Amino acid sequence: MNQPIGGGSALAPPPPRSPRSSASGRNKMAAPVEFFCWAGGWGLPSVDPPCLAVLAYARFTGAPLKVHKVSSPWRSPSGTLPALKTPDEGVLSDPQQIITYLRKQRFNADYDLSARQGADTLAFVSLLQEKLLPVLIHTFWVDAKNYVELTRKWYAEAIPFPLNFFLPGRMQKQQLERLQTVCGENCLENEEELEKELYREARECLTLLSQRLGQQKFFFGDSPASLDAVVFSHLAPLLKAKLPNAKIQQHLKSLPNLCNYCTSILSLYFPWDEGDPPPPVPKSASSDGSESEEEPHKRRNQVLSVLVGLLAMVGYALLTGIVSVQKQGPGTGGRRAIALDEEEEEEEEE
Repeated sequence: MNQPIGGGSALAPPPPRSPRSSASGRNKMAAPVEFFCWAGGWGLPSVDPPCLAVLAYARFTGAPLKVHKVSSPWRSPSGTLPALKTPDEGVLSDPQQIITYLRKQRFNADYDLSARQGADTLAFVSLLQEKLLPVLIHTFWVDAKNYVELTRKWYAEAIPFPLNFFLPGRMQKQQLERLQTVCGENCLENEEELEKELYREARECLTLLSQRLGQQKFFFGDSPASLDAVVFSHLAPLLKAKLPNAKIQQHLKSLPNLCNYCTSILSLYFPWDEGDPPPPVPKSASSDGSESEEEPHKRRNQVLSVLVGLLAMVGYALLTGIVSVQKQGPGTGGRRAIALDEEEEEEEEE
């Protein structure tokens, strides 16, 4: 949920026809490229919609990705999630740019679509951005009960100390700004009215998606397209998360074809992925003495964690009075010294 896929530009029309995953496409991308995404939870391979969209698109097309499921954006080469580390275009962080890159490598989920279906893709992606994305932000990041008991709780438990103290709050602030961009700067002044409007439009959007899908396996027949990756990334978290306040989730569950759609994609394309972070693996050096590939930025993260931890402890000590800064008299030449309150220090140690 770092940057919902609806936040960027709409999916571009399908490029000139090329095999969905042809031999030439596979040769062009012989070695898997590295993809960094949020770890899984709630029965999903990733809890973050943009990450989920890219994972689904890659599975639909068979694009070879070396996936790193991480619990902090600082473990990404770009400092954000998702991130695709490419050999020729650097690091891509926007979900649409990543999908476009995979298309250029001839992993094109929209190869078989007609011009009319391509237009429908653009229309439905725009609909999701305008009607469903805002309610997802509100449900997970604005609704106080959901945020405290589900969203913040998951990220605080997943993100390593001491980053878990401030990253969830910073992410929430980013999502609030995103919602204001979509709905207007003053939209949060009357949250009750905002919630009523968002949920009304989201219910209409879900009902329209249900009618469009009908009894089909995917939105354009028996094979998944890029639209399916985007729709799945929006619906699956809403369906699978154990939301304390589940208003919009209840409406989604009243549409059985959309529920079966999400369940089918999970079972077909992520059958071995339980959606939970993998158990910790013992750290060991490789034969050449380099660090594990699963932690390409381990040393940087350790240094940053130590620095943040030290700053947090010093700040806490100053705020609570354990450490105070005093100015000495003229006899010391105006030098500043740190005085420790020994009694308070002993109490802290007990």
